[in-house]
Amino acid sequence: MQQNRYLLVEFFLLFILLPISFAYDYSFYLKGALTLIGFGYIIYILLKVEGISFRTTIEKKWGRFFKRIVIQFTVIALLTTLFVWYEDKSALFFVPKTNLLLFVIILGVYTFLSVWPQELIYRTFFFSRYEKLFQSKSLFIFINAIVFSLAHIFFRNTLVLILTFIGGILFGITFFRTRSTLLVSIEHALYGNWLFTVGMGQMLAFPGMETP
Repeated sequence: MQQNRYLLVEFFLLFILLPISFAYDYSFYLKGALTLIGFGYIIYILLKVEGISFRTTIEKKWGRFFKRIVIQFTVIALLTTLFVWYEDKSALFFVPKTNLLLFVIILGVYTFLSVWPQELIYRTFFFSRYEKLFQSKSLFIFINAIVFSLAHIFFRNTLVLILTFIGGILFGITFFRTRSTLLVSIEHALYGNWLFTVGMGQMLAFPGMETP
């Protein structure tokens, strides 16, 4: 019981209070310090308490994963292309067509400095710490998607919250099935980079989307 209380307090501080606080205006340096402290705590818990290994192995489930991702990505690519075309044709593939260097830089930075830490926090850590508190796996994945969306509240953008909630559902299902930080990071990077590529960067607060 005491352990569960500790986990609930930890959950509230890391996944509710801290993200909501970032939506308020206060020192950028303080926000950065809180982020680093929180991330450091998460890494410590994963390594010293949960005993998580970050070694990557080639597993049979990779084949099933990629088959599913191909289908999902095809649907997402079609829907988002139609959405951008309908909303603003000038934004369609704007950055790769006008600034290839910026496009490549953002893909790399987003993949390694945004996607991987997010998946380490919101899937690897979240599942290892809190899954035991939920009898319903569907409810657990739903809660995971809610807090993942909440992590983006500082953008103050409804579209961002909707897309990250949907992404949270997909990523939660992937991690539940594979238990692989690498695979869920690949999926996250694929979808996120595609949204930027297709022209949704301005809608999602990516730089370089100053369309005419």
